[in-house]
Amino acid sequence: MRILVIDTATQALSVALLDDGAPAGHFHQIVGRGHAEALLPAIASMPDGGRADAIAVDVGPGSFTGVRIGIAAARALALAWNIPLRGYSALSLIAAKAAAGHGTGHQGRHEGGSLTVAITGGHGELFWQSFSGDGLLATTPPASTAIAVLAGQIADPVLYGTGAQALVTARGAGTAISLYPDAADYPLIAAQPPLPPSPIYCRGADAKPMAQRAAS
Repeated sequence: MRILVIDTATQALSVALLDDGAPAGHFHQIVGRGHAEALLPAIASMPDGGRADAIAVDVGPGSFTGVRIGIAAARALALAWNIPLRGYSALSLIAAKAAAGHGTGHQGRHEGGSLTVAITGGHGELFWQSFSGDGLLATTPPASTAIAVLAGQIADPVLYGTGAQALVTARGAGTAISLYPDAADYPLIAAQPPLPPSPIYCRGADAKPMAQRAAS
């Protein structure tokens, strides 16, 4: 079975075409805000133009714009190809990647049986979630919390994700391992129940409707 995996929830643009779990094509690049322009060419660069039997897309939390771009592209392709579409969480993928040692230099269960992922949010906040030591079971819901507040809540000595360093700096202790979600790592969480292909924001949108802005 071929699965096209699309991940645009963070500054990374990541696309993988997986054939029975093995990568038949892979694109991963830190593009910052360039997802809209780069996503379709990245998909087109996959073997057979990325044509697959199913699509998996990162539904967040993460960049509001990035999440929407990935989901919109995934929905359009799933409709055009008449194939199933499933969602997954950026935080879950990073947790599984961390526990497996992908990009961290080590693997295994973590001290205290806990593993926490934090990725860059907005307005001085981080998106975060805690998991079991194997990275596969969420022990808290995903949330967006001010860095100063979160620093007093999370005691894990090692933190993972693009927001890990900001949290370690605010705490004044610990080790930060910066990890981005990578579409090629999707097999690590493929057995988990799929999420609806709808955005997970964890906080209100930055933009306000014109009527609301006029009233404030």
